[in-house]
Amino acid sequence: MSSTLLEVTRAAHEEVERLERIIVKDLQNEPATNKDRLFQSHRVRNMIETIMSTTHKLVEIYEDKDSARKDEIAALGGQTATGTNVFSAFYDRLKEIREYHRRHPAARVVDANEEHEALLKEEPVIEFTGEEAFGKYLDMHELYNQFINSKFGVPIEYSAYLDVFSQPHSIPRKLKLTRQYREYMENLLEHLIYFFQRTEPLQDLDRIFSKVTAEFEEQWENDNVQGWEKDVKESGQLPPQHTVIDLDYYSTVEELMEVGPDKLKEALVALGLKSGGTLQQRAERLFLTKDTPLEKLDKKHFAKRSHGSEQNGGAPALKEVDNSKEIALMEAKMKKLCDLLSETIVQTKENVVKKQALTYDEMEAEREEEEMQADTESDDEEQQIYNPLKLPMGWDGKPIPYWLYKLHGLGQEFKCEICGNYSYWGRRAFERHFKEWRHQHGMRCLGIPNTKNFNEITSIEEAKELWKKIQERQGLNKWRPDLEEEYEDREGNIYNKKTYTDLQRQGLI
Repeated sequence: MSSTLLEVTRAAHEEVERLERIIVKDLQNEPATNKDRLFQSHRVRNMIETIMSTTHKLVEIYEDKDSARKDEIAALGGQTATGTNVFSAFYDRLKEIREYHRRHPAARVVDANEEHEALLKEEPVIEFTGEEAFGKYLDMHELYNQFINSKFGVPIEYSAYLDVFSQPHSIPRKLKLTRQYREYMENLLEHLIYFFQRTEPLQDLDRIFSKVTAEFEEQWENDNVQGWEKDVKESGQLPPQHTVIDLDYYSTVEELMEVGPDKLKEALVALGLKSGGTLQQRAERLFLTKDTPLEKLDKKHFAKRSHGSEQNGGAPALKEVDNSKEIALMEAKMKKLCDLLSETIVQTKENVVKKQALTYDEMEAEREEEEMQADTESDDEEQQIYNPLKLPMGWDGKPIPYWLYKLHGLGQEFKCEICGNYSYWGRRAFERHFKEWRHQHGMRCLGIPNTKNFNEITSIEEAKELWKKIQERQGLNKWRPDLEEEYEDREGNIYNKKTYTDLQRQGLI
């Protein structure tokens, strides 16, 4: 019943004390697992936020900017516009209480112990992806793709990215001033903050960042921020490590032209030079900076924006400094979060390396062993056999092991057109089928002898062509009985079949 401001104040104080007792009771229980620890931390965090919001309401009530609290206290003392009447104020309050209970006859006192137990068993909803394993690992795949597909990134493996993403000082400063890098850093910082808030809800991130900001401001004033030292001279010339193209590797303009127009344009823009013209003109203009400082170059080589920035008091330069400071501060916060999550980052990399070390065959074999062990422990023999890989059945009525399946190449399919497009699985079964009845029957239907010459032949057209070539080759050495078959007469004379037949027909023999 909170119809009055004083009742609201009393209920708020009671709510704060009740939540404080629940927090103390919850923290006295030691979590058994990491999941229980996260649930406990988030429960405590939610109750702390409720206490803070309730306290802010109490502060507003006590400040009494609209004098509502002051008027209500005066009314309780019987002070009205016509004078002081204590009894009238008492009976008015009593009437209000009776009216409330008449409207709510089922109102009852809530048992605090029951509510405490319900709050202590509450399981807050915490969003984690499958890759994060309930806060055990970091999921950096989206940021990794953004990194390797950017101008400031390099094509590296995911495990190597987990080592270098917390080291932004290795990226050239000129590339950090691009909008693409700023968006990447914003996404990276947002991702780490969100992960840290889910895994460490009791940490005061605002206090941590305020300390980081104070240290950063001091380092920035003293030019001690790593990767952001003031190495740009007044002449505007960038050091070699910050230029897009290292001219020390090129000895002629022709060699520099092989870089391409896009790279040349990017390098010229970085130095404040004109980026237009043909490929050769760009290369010649950039090659001038190899041995000549920028301050000694003719003004005709510089872009108009460079001269304009000098005339308007260097406003773009100030804007660039502010942009640099914002990006550097984001890097400092990101590094601090990486230090706080260092153990998680190490575990993430170890998990990635472990997954990369396991081959597909080993993972499938391990899963197959687990399935076979589960089938062995099962007492229900009529239970349906789990065979997602469609492995052949063994002598025991169960799928054969995956390593045996791979050893015999049973995943390879061989079709034979002579056998009516019948499929044979595995090299061993394919070689054996040439001597079996199905292939022999197909060869007889084609009128071709099933000899070793036709092994490995599965196409009908290829078998016919080979049989035709064999017949042509055998035709040169074919035995001709009319000329080569020998006959002997009574006198012992030898004739071939044709001559002997002709003499016999004439009656000479």
